[in-house]
Amino acid sequence: MTIIVDSGSTKADWDIIYPDGKRQLVTTIGFNPFFYTSDRVEAELRKDFVHKVDCPNVKEVYFYGAGCSDQMRCDIIKVALQRIFTEANVEVEHDLIGSARATCGDKPGIACIIGTGSNTCLYDGKYITDNITNLGYLLGDEGSGSHLGKLLLRAYFYRELTEDIKAEFEKAYPEGTREILNKIYGENPNVYLASFAKFVSAFKDHFFIQKLVSQSFEELIERHILKYEGCHKVPINFVGSVAYHFQDILKVTLEEHDLRLGTVIKKPIDTLVAYHLKSKA
Repeated sequence: MTIIVDSGSTKADWDIIYPDGKRQLVTTIGFNPFFYTSDRVEAELRKDFVHKVDCPNVKEVYFYGAGCSDQMRCDIIKVALQRIFTEANVEVEHDLIGSARATCGDKPGIACIIGTGSNTCLYDGKYITDNITNLGYLLGDEGSGSHLGKLLLRAYFYRELTEDIKAEFEKAYPEGTREILNKIYGENPNVYLASFAKFVSAFKDHFFIQKLVSQSFEELIERHILKYEGCHKVPINFVGSVAYHFQDILKVTLEEHDLRLGTVIKKPIDTLVAYHLKSKA
């Protein structure tokens, strides 16, 4: 058995491939090693995953994860997985290489993740050749769900929302400003900030919200995509729920910079499975 995992900070998709070719998809919470220890990852998997899979018969695990940006972070996830899948060869990679493989395959392009967080890279068809540093939700994550949440909350607290959007916001979040602020500075603040993207999506036809989303994408383009050599010659590909749900605004914003929108995938798990099956053929 082989398992291929695409893990963001919010959710993880586990595609289990059986020897006869049958597949089983299991969804769990996401495991970002910036917020999780090996012990906690193991505990969550034992609580919500191991009873669904014949773990001793798993021979390969390919894990692509948000936050797996260096060997130390990768090892946090790898240690936990090796405790669960004791007979498996475990490989942990950054979700950015997973996104490049899922959207570009073996062709050059720029691959971007805009889900809970964001990240980008220049890909030559085999390797990542350039990557603008991802500063995370505190300083970066432009274009992402957490960035949209930050812009929305900033507009709300600074009294910049239009009256109709303000009324809808207070109806959707009746807990009030104190509770919102407590959660922003509580556990997993990036995931909490990204949860406001659902509100943004619900009103994406409103001119104020369209302006807010465009601003977020504009920052992503100017601070990341335009920095890559040859960016106007290759497609700009995207993975993630934010890219998927706002791709009309994304396309327009890219075209304003003479950039070409390529593939947009909400969840890369299917194309990642195809990539690995092709590599084994």
